[in-house]
Amino acid sequence: VQLQASGGGLVQAGGSLRLSCAASGSTFSTYVMGWFRQAPGKEREFVVAFKWTGGSTYHADSVKGRFTISGDNAKNTVYLQMNSLKPEDTGVYYCAVKTGRSGVFWYRGPYDYWGQGTLVTVSS
Repeated sequence: VQLQASGGGLVQAGGSLRLSCAASGSTFSTYVMGWFRQAPGKEREFVVAFKWTGGSTYHADSVKGRFTISGDNAKNTVYLQMNSLKPEDTGVYYCAVKTGRSGVFWYRGPYDYWGQGTLVTVSS
């Protein structure tokens, strides 16, 4: 599975961006697609996940009510709509795919494939 993330950029606080992550290759094996981010000097953290079967989503507390993930099955693409952006949302955003199925904690890792990352910068 290959992942191509796009849509990053520079935006002022309070603004919006939409990220896209297109999957190609053995996409039939994708179970969950997630977004992670890594701020300068910090560890990578989970942001949000989307389960293709049923469309379930799971958001980190820090982005609830501001970020929305959705998927287009026909295009094998997930989108991350980010509203009310804050400077602390700045970082490189990575999309990832999990192929293994799991139960209640379906959004947890490990994730098997990762995209190259797209930079989001939110100015104050």
